[in-house]
This record gives sequence, structure tokens and C-alpha cells, in this order.
Amino acid sequence: MPEPAHSAAACERDRDAVLHAVSSAVLAVTRHLSVREVLQVIVRSAARLLDAKYAALGVPDDDGAFAEFVAEGISDEQWAAIGPTPRQHGMLGAMLREGTPVRLPDIRRDPRFEWWPKAHPILKDFLGVPITDGDTVLGIIFLSNKRTPGGFDEADEELLTLFAAHAAIAITNARLYERGRELTVIEERTRMARELHDAVSQKLFSLRLTARAAAALARTDPERAAEAIERVERMAGEALTELRAMIVELRPAELDRHGLVESVRKLAALLDRLHPMTVAFSAEGESPDDRDLAPEIEVAVLRVAQEALHNAVRHARAARIDVRLSHREATLVLEVTDDGVGFDSTGPNGAGVHGLGLPSMSDRAQAVGGTLTVSSAPGRGTTVRLEVPA
Repeated sequence: MPEPAHSAAACERDRDAVLHAVSSAVLAVTRHLSVREVLQVIVRSAARLLDAKYAALGVPDDDGAFAEFVAEGISDEQWAAIGPTPRQHGMLGAMLREGTPVRLPDIRRDPRFEWWPKAHPILKDFLGVPITDGDTVLGIIFLSNKRTPGGFDEADEELLTLFAAHAAIAITNARLYERGRELTVIEERTRMARELHDAVSQKLFSLRLTARAAAALARTDPERAAEAIERVERMAGEALTELRAMIVELRPAELDRHGLVESVRKLAALLDRLHPMTVAFSAEGESPDDRDLAPEIEVAVLRVAQEALHNAVRHARAARIDVRLSHREATLVLEVTDDGVGFDSTGPNGAGVHGLGLPSMSDRAQAVGGTLTVSSAPGRGTTVRLEVPA
């Protein structure tokens, strides 16, 4: 009699594990991450769910390769040694063609197995299932080298099949979101271009003509030239005001709903749930939400926090990331610190910073009268510090 009770408890634990893993993938979509980031969350969740050392997910293209291929358990250095993304051959190709689960005690002994690159890790026990939307195979997810002795069993296959069904929904939603975002960006660019043409560009054109007139009058009629220069100054101020209004219009909605502190807190909490490292948030001193910050400053702080956090999550290979907001006298300070691999921030041509979006963050800081500093060294982590007037 104890056996059924034990089985029921085990089923309950398995169901909870699936729900937790599925929740991570769904959260990735609700956070509006890219399709690739959603795939990474799915792979990481599947590896944890079934206690596998290696996991991968491939999304096929129409040219015999993979449009996306993400893996868990393989470092960037190993990927570089392995070489290009795999093509649709061997077991991967067979799974795409057959569209059915594959569970093997040793993939190397299966006739569908062909070869691996020299630097590829050795895979033994193997479990793979297709991710399908109706009759369409969106991709394949597979795990290898289960840490628990004995390899993958039938219950593991059922769990991964269930998880793959939810993964299909997450991938489809992420694709729809990316497509919707592309359309939104196009629409927003069109609207902004129209408004710039209708308002600001016309003022700038008038300003240019008035400035020419002032230059022409400077020698013959200084008094009228001074009046024209005053008009130039007034029109320039009006154009600047309209540009600022358009920038404020692009303010993130979460700032209006939650305020700056809670928006950054929620961002840190979400990344803490989605990724293996600890992401901790703290706020010190007077809350910036109580100081009626200029909207453009709030937007700049939030955008820098987003960029710095995503850089740390993607590139730092950190165990912990700390996010701090503090208000000291008339300055608001944001710090994002990780204990990851770091880089040489003092090297020639900004060695180590390529692709990290640092120029963009610096531009945001300067646009609101603030400063951005980045401190890092190989093996000693990175700190991004933003100071803005408050």
C-alpha cells in the first residue's frame, strides 16, 4: 500500500517541477525578451527539470541548418572550439524528419548517429523530443548525460514531452511579440517622422532663414539684426521644448504605473527568477520617487539599469549581481555590480567593451546632465555607475 502513496507524491513533485519550469519560460515571454532569450530560458529550465548535464534546442531554417541553436552546459570557449552551428544531419536531422521522441542509453550506438566535431563534449544517454505546433516542427529539444545514474527513463520522456508542448506556446508567443514589436517600431517611426516634419522641422527651417537674415543685417542694421537674433533664440527654445515633449511621450509605461524604484526592483526580481545567478536590489536614502524627478531623468536611469543588467546576465558569467539606487544630496546614483569575469576597461580602443552598449548608456547619461563610469578588470567583475542630478 505505501507504493501508490509514494507514486502519488512523486507525481506531485514532477508536476510541480514542470509547472515551475514552464513558468520560467512563460515569464520570459511576458518580460518581452527576444526569441533567442526565450529559447535559452527553455533550455535552461529543461536541463534543471530533468537533471541533465547538457541540453540544447535547435530551430531549423529552410537551408538545411538552424536559424537558432542554443545550448546549456557548454561554455563560450567550448563553442568557439566546436565551430559553426550544426546542420540538419545525423540524429538532429532524423528527429526533424521523423517528428517523434527519441530516448537512447547511448547515442553513439544508434545507426542515425554520424559524428561530432573534435572539441564536442562526449554525449552518452540521450533524450530528445520535437517541439511542434500542429503538424509543424518548430524545433527540437534534447538532453544528454543525466546526472542521476541510470540515464533517462519513460517518466523523463513524458515530462520532456509535456514541457515541449508548453515550450511551443512560449516560442510562438515570442515570435508574435517580436513581429508585433517590429510593426510597432515601424508605426512609431512613421508617426515620429510625421510629427518632426509637421512641427520641429518647420521651426528649424524658419530658424535657419531668420539666422541668415540676422547675418545679412549685422553690418547694415545692427538693431534689426539684434531683433532677428532674439527671434532665433526664441524659436530655438520652442523647438527644444517640442523635442523634449516628444521624448517624454516615449516614456516607459511602467514608470507611470510603479515609479522608478519599483520599476528597477521589479526588473531585478524578474531576472533573479529567470536566471541562475542571484540578482539583488537595494535602495538607500530618500526615495527618488518622492523628489519629483524630471521624466527624462527617470527614463535615462531605467534604460541604463536595463542595459547594464542585461549585459551582466548575458556576458559576465556572474554568480551574483547587485543593483543599488541611492540618493545623496542632489545626486541620484545607480550602481549595477557583478562578480563575473570582467574585462579590461583600460585597454586600447576600449578593449572588452565591444557590443556591451556602453556608448548608448553614456549618451543617455550625458543627455540628462549625468555621468557614467564603468570599472572592470579581468576576473574581478564589473561595476556600472550612473550619477544624475536629482
